[in-house]
Amino acid sequence: MNQRIYQYLPQIGLEEATMIEGFTQQLSDDEMRSFVGMYASRRRDPLLILLLALIGFLGISGVHRFVIGQIGMGILYLLTAGLCLIGTIVDLVNHKQLALDYNRKVATEILMMMKPNSTVTA
Repeated sequence: MNQRIYQYLPQIGLEEATMIEGFTQQLSDDEMRSFVGMYASRRRDPLLILLLALIGFLGISGVHRFVIGQIGMGILYLLTAGLCLIGTIVDLVNHKQLALDYNRKVATEILMMMKPNSTVTA
């Protein structure tokens, strides 16, 4: 594991660090600092997703889906009370994967902005 990632992003977990390492292997230190500045401001913490999903039990289902950019699912959860709370419970169990998927999408978008003519793979 590249310690450079934890130097810039000490709060991330192992799965996210592995993903970021795969994306940033070819970046210089200056490019890495630029990437981290943009990524840190846009990434979503799995704990935030968990807390927002828990709000679904108070009657405001789907807030976590809005936060991760899934507007259609957020509206569906609002209108159906979290798909009769079943969807909310599933999202509580899968909150880490929801955050990781969103963060992967964000990392890919940032790298495509930084190097528009390259292909991003991890």
